[in-house]
Amino acid sequence: MRLYNTLTRAVDEVYPISPPKVTVYTCGPTVYDYAHVGHWFNYVRMDMLIRTLKASGLHPVWVMNITDVGHLVSDADEGEDKLEKGARREGKTAWEVAQFYTDDFLRGMKALNITEPDYLVKATDHIPEQIALIKALEDKGYTYSTNDGIYYDTSLFEGYDSFARLDLDQLQAGARVSINPQKRHPSDFALWKFSPKDHVRDMEWDSPWGKGFPGWHIECSAMSMKYLGPSLDIHTGGIDHVPVHHTNEIAQSEAATGKRFAHYWLHSNHVLIDNEKISKSLGNGIRLDDVISRGITAEALRLHILESHYRSQSKFSWESLDAAVNRLQDFYAVAALRFQAQANIRPVKGLDDVPKRLIDILCQDIDTPGVLAYLASIFNVLLGQGIALSQVETLRAALQAIDDYLGLRLLEVTDLAPTKKDMLMKRAEARINKDWTTSDSLREQLAGEGIGLNDLPDGTSVWFPLIPRAQTQAH
Repeated sequence: MRLYNTLTRAVDEVYPISPPKVTVYTCGPTVYDYAHVGHWFNYVRMDMLIRTLKASGLHPVWVMNITDVGHLVSDADEGEDKLEKGARREGKTAWEVAQFYTDDFLRGMKALNITEPDYLVKATDHIPEQIALIKALEDKGYTYSTNDGIYYDTSLFEGYDSFARLDLDQLQAGARVSINPQKRHPSDFALWKFSPKDHVRDMEWDSPWGKGFPGWHIECSAMSMKYLGPSLDIHTGGIDHVPVHHTNEIAQSEAATGKRFAHYWLHSNHVLIDNEKISKSLGNGIRLDDVISRGITAEALRLHILESHYRSQSKFSWESLDAAVNRLQDFYAVAALRFQAQANIRPVKGLDDVPKRLIDILCQDIDTPGVLAYLASIFNVLLGQGIALSQVETLRAALQAIDDYLGLRLLEVTDLAPTKKDMLMKRAEARINKDWTTSDSLREQLAGEGIGLNDLPDGTSVWFPLIPRAQTQAH
């Protein structure tokens, strides 16, 4: 299996530390608000990594964190904690806000058929581990204290700028006046923030340095080390994490252990709406519920996400999502063919190769657009002629592979009820008798019950489940 590795800026062969086990850590959501479609692009893509690792014969151990404390509104460790901000906005405690949006995120994971991580871990459940890691860094001389917290001195970690190709001189020259002038360098970051003296926080803990809360970056290092060890195989996240969050994770982790933190780094690129990055501040943070409320299924959104490569700068629009609905409609029509096989149809060449070809394509840097292009070439033949009796099991195996590797739930398409099959037989008789009025009437009745029809060149007809189209092109 080959992946683009941000660490080397090349597509590398994956060699796990302890094969067939492969350890994976994913930066999860900060649960102060709803996830938007840009987030879901990222998490579906991370799910595709896990599915591809499994398909290639490896056994992934997947850890994803829930950031429920410590993520400040600025990457420069300034401003308030996002959870505290969410609590003030909603008139709840930070704990209540975190639980509400964690539950909502988990519902979205299930709706989009994202594999459940082996460990879904909360920052607030691992405060002792974070304190212990900060103490280890302190003992090695990497930390210093200011009026508002304990900071990591990035100048002491050789190669701090290498991962993100940072220009530290330019960063220094362009640094604005900081809220904390005691920071030694603009790139230094908080490991532990002291509680404010003028009010009590919802989330604060005792520590060797005083009452406070952990910085954002320390949680990922502490939790990944607890569950996956000091060195992990693959670390994943959004591309916006490269210059700050992931750079800081590397610095603090490798300073503490003296070992390489992660051997492969996989990053999902930005998603744009109207050529702008999706952002709550821009008011374009479309939610999964917004998509579903327009009559579009979560499966259609998942398929739309697979249409772009994880390293591409993708674009989201209602028109492109509607195109994904059309593609999913074809997939469902193929899935329905296994209930409509015919003896006089020639076998489709290459159908038995589908499971292996899917693996081969996905193992080349998770090439989901390549997979969909390949499936289109096979499916176009099936939709044009139907399926032979001798290939029903072959088709079922292909659909099982698509469900396993792409997560599209095609095998959930079921056979028609007897009453609807009777309607199909009556329509077939009407067509033989050239009773087009009855034929058209029955087609309309079936469509009203969610069943579409495709009349093939040989005179036969095949049915497929119709996907609701209400408001799919609305803006």
